[in-house]
Amino acid sequence: MHHDLILILGMMLATYSVRWVLFGFAQKIVFPEWFKIALAYVPVAVLTALFIPIVLTPNGELWLSFYNPYLISAVVAAAIAWKWKNLLLTISVGLALFLLLRFFWS
Repeated sequence: MHHDLILILGMMLATYSVRWVLFGFAQKIVFPEWFKIALAYVPVAVLTALFIPIVLTPNGELWLSFYNPYLISAVVAAAIAWKWKNLLLTISVGLALFLLLRFFWS
């Protein structure tokens, strides 16, 4: 138990010391315009890197099939997001479709 507490405190110290230093210098650093534009793509790139492996390899191997509920739900959710640009609708329909496919169709 004692080692766990030391580990947690060490991780907290490492995490917040880096953030404190970066926030302390945030007002003094001016990024070039091209860098600010590039930073706008970071959230999309990170989310894509997180969900593509889950969608395409849910069991650890590539699964490109109409029986893959992850893939079908992701494609439908992407189409809804593109067409209506409504986050709540996209999440609701994607999740409902995934649950239906996962538990009743596969």
